Amino acid sequence: MNTGILPYPIPDERLAPAARAALEAAPRDAMGHAVFRTMSGTDARLERFAWLGDGLAAAVWERHTDEQLTAYSQPGHHTLSCYLGGGYRVERHGAPGQFGAPGRLCSLPDWHESGWMVRDSLRLMHIYFMPDQFTRRAVLELDREPRELMLQDRTYFDNPALAHLCQSLLDAPWLGTDQLLRANEITHEALSQLLRDQAALRPDLRLKGGLAPYLRRRLADWIEAHLHEPVTLGRLAELACLSEFHLARMFRMSFGMPPSAWIAARRIDRAKGLLKTGALPLQQVADACGYADLSHFSHRFRAATGVPPGQWRAALRG
Repeated sequence: MNTGILPYPIPDERLAPAARAALEAAPRDAMGHAVFRTMSGTDARLERFAWLGDGLAAAVWERHTDEQLTAYSQPGHHTLSCYLGGGYRVERHGAPGQFGAPGRLCSLPDWHESGWMVRDSLRLMHIYFMPDQFTRRAVLELDREPRELMLQDRTYFDNPALAHLCQSLLDAPWLGTDQLLRANEITHEALSQLLRDQAALRPDLRLKGGLAPYLRRRLADWIEAHLHEPVTLGRLAELACLSEFHLARMFRMSFGMPPSAWIAARRIDRAKGLLKTGALPLQQVADACGYADLSHFSHRFRAATGVPPGQWRAALRG
């Protein structure tokens, strides 16, 4: 057994060397993945692991067992599972007659409970992520308030596009800053696909407070058009015909975060888009995204992504 150096203790015989190195390098304040810990307590061997940043992590597991029950109970984070091989006799309690197979997917939300009877060999990938990964996507990609939506609990569904992204993540190297940045991009794309495919309205939803949909759209569009300028709470409140106090409270309800956090995130997103697809000098990127100067831009970008903007652009283009 290892001696507690790792954030997730796993017997050495069930830990590939590369996976051990990745676990040892993971931030000690990284979220504790309950599903990961459960898998660590089974006979599964951890083939690969990567802490991808942005609250994302990926793991590849191998299992060879005659029969073993694995149970999860309200893990507090979401998990996307993609079968890579085997699993033909893996069955979920409550879903008799449905079995795993390569390319089959499962979405396991933070609130779910499940038991799985594993009866043969399998290889699968897990992507672990927090519920707030859907916050901005709900507004920007589905034009919905984050509090309206939930990730469905789905067992063995098919989505060729999502399975292809999981395969792309599997094929990508997970070693080194540049390679992890590319893996991070693939994972974000996979989560967007998962949101579009497996998000559903919360049952018996009755929203109280927040912004009217037209007003939420107006504010989101105005912010996008003025990211290159100083954006103040007072200006947003004026657009919404509300006091600053009420605007801040209702904005948080409808956008899932305070105005300042939304604006900061959108500036980083715009900077990523400009760095990935264009050849603008870094100073012009900073200006287009509303940063006071290049130093401020570099500091904020590095805080958000872990690397300076120039290295991020080189890594994604590489």
